[in-house]
Amino acid sequence: MPGSIALAGALLGALLGLAAPTLTPIHRAGYCAFYGECGLNPEVNVSLVASKVPCLSNTPARAVREGTLLTQLRKVCPELVREANETTFVCCNFAQLQALQLSLALSGAVLSRCPSCARNFANIYCNNICSPDQSLFTNVTRIVNRTTALGQRQLAVLEYQVFYRKDFADASFASCHGVRLPATGGYALDTMCGRYGARLCTPQRWLDFQGDQNNGLAPLQIEFRLVPNGTEPGEAIAPLEGRAWRCDQALGAEEQACSCQDCAASCAPVPAPEPPRPPYRLGQADGAAVLCALLFAFFALVFLTDVVARRWRGKRGAATQPAPAQPRGCSARLSDAGRRVLANIFCRWGTLVAGHPWPVLVVALVLVAGLSAGLVKLRLTTDPVELWSAPGSRARREKAFYDEHFGPFLRTNQVIVTAPGRTGSTYDSVVLGAKNFSGILTPEVLQALLELQERLAATTAWAPVAGREVKLNDVCYAPLNPEEPAVGDCCVNSVTQYFQNNRSHLALTATQTVGKETGTVDWHDHLIYCVNSPLSFKDITTLELSCMAEYGGPVLPYIAFGGYPDSEYTEAEALIITYSLNNFPRDDPRYEWALSWESRFLEVVSDFQRTHGPNLSVVFMAERSLEDEINRTTVEDVSVFAVSYLVVFIYIALALGEYTAWRRVLVESKVTLALGGIVVVLGAVLASMGFLALLGLSSSLIILEVVPFLVLAVGADNIFIFVQELQQQAQRVPGERLEQQVGRVLAQVAPSMLLCSLSEVICFLLGSLSSMPAVRTFALTAAVAIAFDFLLQISGFVALVALDARRQEAARFDVCCCCGLAKAGPAGPGVRLLRPLLRRCCAPVLLHRLARPGLVLLFLLVACAGLYLTLQVPVGLDQELAMPEDSYMLPYFAALKDYLAVGVPTYFVTTGGYNFSSPAGTNGICSSAGCDGDSLTHTIQYATRFSNVSYLAIPATSWVDDFLDWLNPSSRCCRIHWYGNQSGQFCPSTSSDCSGNKCIKTNRRPTVEEFERFLPWFLHDRPNLQCAKGGLGAYDTAVSMDANGTILATRFMAYQRPLRTSQEYTEALRAARALAEKITTTLRQVPGTHPDFQVFPYTLTYVYYEQYLTVVAEGLLTLAMCLLPTFGVSFLLLGMDLRSSAATVITITMILVDTVGAMALWDIPYNAVALINLVAAVGISVEFVSHITCAFAHSTKPTRVERAADAMVNMGSKVVAGVAMTNLPGIVVLAFAKAQLIQIFFFRLNLIITLVGLAHGLIFLPVLLSYMGPNVQLPLGDTTAELAHSNPCFEAKEKDEAKKDEAKEKDVAKEKDVAKEKDVAKQKDEAKEDVAKEKDVAKQKDEAKEDVAKEKAVVPGQG
Repeated sequence: MPGSIALAGALLGALLGLAAPTLTPIHRAGYCAFYGECGLNPEVNVSLVASKVPCLSNTPARAVREGTLLTQLRKVCPELVREANETTFVCCNFAQLQALQLSLALSGAVLSRCPSCARNFANIYCNNICSPDQSLFTNVTRIVNRTTALGQRQLAVLEYQVFYRKDFADASFASCHGVRLPATGGYALDTMCGRYGARLCTPQRWLDFQGDQNNGLAPLQIEFRLVPNGTEPGEAIAPLEGRAWRCDQALGAEEQACSCQDCAASCAPVPAPEPPRPPYRLGQADGAAVLCALLFAFFALVFLTDVVARRWRGKRGAATQPAPAQPRGCSARLSDAGRRVLANIFCRWGTLVAGHPWPVLVVALVLVAGLSAGLVKLRLTTDPVELWSAPGSRARREKAFYDEHFGPFLRTNQVIVTAPGRTGSTYDSVVLGAKNFSGILTPEVLQALLELQERLAATTAWAPVAGREVKLNDVCYAPLNPEEPAVGDCCVNSVTQYFQNNRSHLALTATQTVGKETGTVDWHDHLIYCVNSPLSFKDITTLELSCMAEYGGPVLPYIAFGGYPDSEYTEAEALIITYSLNNFPRDDPRYEWALSWESRFLEVVSDFQRTHGPNLSVVFMAERSLEDEINRTTVEDVSVFAVSYLVVFIYIALALGEYTAWRRVLVESKVTLALGGIVVVLGAVLASMGFLALLGLSSSLIILEVVPFLVLAVGADNIFIFVQELQQQAQRVPGERLEQQVGRVLAQVAPSMLLCSLSEVICFLLGSLSSMPAVRTFALTAAVAIAFDFLLQISGFVALVALDARRQEAARFDVCCCCGLAKAGPAGPGVRLLRPLLRRCCAPVLLHRLARPGLVLLFLLVACAGLYLTLQVPVGLDQELAMPEDSYMLPYFAALKDYLAVGVPTYFVTTGGYNFSSPAGTNGICSSAGCDGDSLTHTIQYATRFSNVSYLAIPATSWVDDFLDWLNPSSRCCRIHWYGNQSGQFCPSTSSDCSGNKCIKTNRRPTVEEFERFLPWFLHDRPNLQCAKGGLGAYDTAVSMDANGTILATRFMAYQRPLRTSQEYTEALRAARALAEKITTTLRQVPGTHPDFQVFPYTLTYVYYEQYLTVVAEGLLTLAMCLLPTFGVSFLLLGMDLRSSAATVITITMILVDTVGAMALWDIPYNAVALINLVAAVGISVEFVSHITCAFAHSTKPTRVERAADAMVNMGSKVVAGVAMTNLPGIVVLAFAKAQLIQIFFFRLNLIITLVGLAHGLIFLPVLLSYMGPNVQLPLGDTTAELAHSNPCFEAKEKDEAKKDEAKEKDVAKEKDVAKEKDVAKQKDEAKEDVAKEKDVAKQKDEAKEDVAKEKAVVPGQG
């Protein structure tokens, strides 16, 4: 084994020794390989600094005495300076040292934040150029003859080899590998390793790029040879193996090691954050499913035990007879008294209204019209922020703070272009090597994108309110020229901006020679370079193009490209164009400017899409698109809602009538009454909205869509209950007038209507306590509308019913009441379907003694399954669901998910009260050497390591770090005029008048005075080739200061990882807030920090997704508050009946649980829109449940089962007709709406609510009441089994009927007696007639005999 290593080393040494030995014949300590300057390199055409090459000089090193050279050497290459009693030797002169200092200053702006990296990097060039032992590791390989202006011949070095020990090179590279660029969040090596970038960079590739004469800095070609340990190159060459400082080592006692952000070895152990909690499991089973199964088993066991106990008691005779009626207690008697009072009031009121219908209608119409007039002041809220985020919420407060100090978030207008089906290609760059290019990166596509951007740059839009043309530069974000921007100053990010959106730059080609290879460079080479060095002002090709955009800022590749593997940007599948516009408050006239230009933007891009559709896939959006599309679909779906209401109207018109014969159809139809009922509902809705508008409460489109449906469901139920009860009691008592009949029926049904309406009103009033504006406004509007609907129904609708009854009695046609039948005739019983079906089929089957337990267990199982499914319902609302099915935004959202490489920017904002200017304050923020390990930027950087938990992908940009780098005396950035009229003022890096006049002479933290003096200079310094750290554009809007220079707020921008769903957006907000709270706690411990100082995260989406942090808890609280009044009102109005009230609440709760569980099965997410519908579901459930419970409580049947059957048949038929059948036709129509929001949350969810409510109200509740309903209660001393209604109207009626029945019985008895007497008399008369007839017969016989005798007497006389 050792022999093989020696052989391999000898072979490598032989290969390394193939250099030409004649140009550097002496390889000895103390000898140079070159010395001095020999003019410019004739082979280098592109360089950021003068490409002066050294002269060939294989001579002894020069001694350096005291003077400027030694002073400069101490600044630039301190390691080469010997001790005080030793002579220093070098192989460079002062001019070379100055050129080296300038070159290192450019790289130092990037590397100075990590001192050991900066020192190691400087040592590489210091040794290459100035080391006294230069010839030991240097081998000149190529030179050129040149003649000076004085005719002196020189040998200029064009290329040389340097031999480094591999360990030394590796250590130097390792010290710089993690150094960050605060301005981009990337790495310094992205700009120092050519096409490889930081991800693929190695020590060899790093050094190769440094020695590449085409990199813009190297004046000649340098070939770095890395020699492994144990291997010698031969020819007396000794590889350089100087000391390389580790990044976690301080350079001296007063120096600091590199920070954790730049050096992983400097990081204290950081425990990984706790990952998201896994789903709860019990062994291998789903824990929630097991618990729900156990819950079902528990309740089933309790129920079955009760059933068995009942059967056992029944066998012993305890339950063979109907439950005996129980005497009423005090509370029941009080309730009876209250109910009698209510019935008496409603009876008298109904009689009064029915007796004077027209005045009542006029008064109702006037009141409705008066309240509806408030609609002129109605404000429709369409801003999603105002709809879903509470004004006092944390997100709104943070948004207000951000907008106050930094202005509203920029408006984004974006185009994403892909080329499906296009095949890619491989490009072999003479400068940067082979690289794959995707099918989208072709000259044709780039020219098309340029054409689009040129059209957008030239387009104008008309702002009608302002009455002016609006251009792009009127509204665009121009970071480097915000005062008077031209179109070229607008911030536009796109791949063509690497060519400054210039066609000639894109078409430019040039010939370039690299070593012995000559080739052509074009846009491919420039693009490869720029995506790896986006901050470069000039590429390394002979094209000499800048990578900066036309507006002067960098184009970050992860924003301009999408769908690329790792960091291979040239293999991207999508190209992204982003226009950033200034945002303005809605009351600012410039807000209309932005909207107008965005409208024009959409038109231009749509035209571009149509033109290039066959070859390219183009998707796009504007900032206004989301709100536009929601409003568009709302307007387009108005017709769907209109059809829905029409279908409901037709159903009510047909179902209200009770038809007895074909010829009476026009008489018995209820079209006018149905129309009146719907007008009452709409009048209640309009009056409520107008009333609230007068109070200053705004409304929203969702209220216009949901509230009429809700009130119609409630109102139609009451309509059917009242009208059908009137039809069932159509036969009036003799002497009873029509108005008395109406009053009597109203007294019977109005308490049930009051129970439901009052429960719903209180329910929605409590729901209006929600913090969500949309939920609060909806609940308040619904409460007022239902209250108005109840009042209008017991007044205006009762009047309409009275008029309709008069019309029908007069046999007048419906609608056309001037016509009618000639003869009214008796009406007779009408055709009925529901009640017979329920009485003959449903009630006997469902309430059978064997079916009831099974039904209870079935519904209990469904409830437990619904509870489990409730836990699976996703929380949130993806943006796609808010769009109509034909929206151009849907392909855009799909493209975002497929191609977006980074998420939205997230700002960590600091409030006032923090002293940035103190050293402790600076160190608490920054991330370079000497900064606190738990500083703001360090903490954020730590979080990006665990992006699965923090949702952060790119660390925060830090103006503090770049400000410190800008102050670094090794750079040209911060300089001061020391003389002339501008003495004491800022001297830009591009000026040559103030060389050496540094703001700070040594690399240290600025004093408080220096910090406050130089910070404004930094924020307004435009970055350029000489100083890339200028803060204008990047940071001038990141620091908010008052007139005295006090910092009021600052922001630090990080990027989230791509977020796909609303759940991820919500978790990202939660994680960012937790991170900000941690930072706040740390910074409050910095001396001088105000106790109220705070750091909070902010991005545009937080104000929308904050609701999902609390929507579950708030929804549970809101629904619970809705259930409480239902129980309370039921308890009071049902005679303190705890059982019936409990049954009501249990059933409604099961309806809600099953509804939410069904949402999981039908892909309906839970959010504020769903919560609004669930709150409405409580109201609809009350209609399904409370009427039947009330009918059960008032039933006089002897047993619970019979009372349940009675309630199911009599009240269930009305509930089915009034609630379920009213809702279903209108709901089904909504399935044809374009808006997905309507399809999901109005069609699907309302269909679930209606069907689940119907099943529970019509099936489960009667069965439940048959088990747990109260027994019949009778007044004290009463032993009868039947219970009369405690209704004064009914009591009077019953007494009258009893007297009439007694009188009728006497009359019948008298009639029977008279009839008998008549029968006897008749029989006597008949007997007399029979005797008379017999006498007549006898007489006739006698006469016949006489005739015979006469005939005999005549015959003898003749003979």
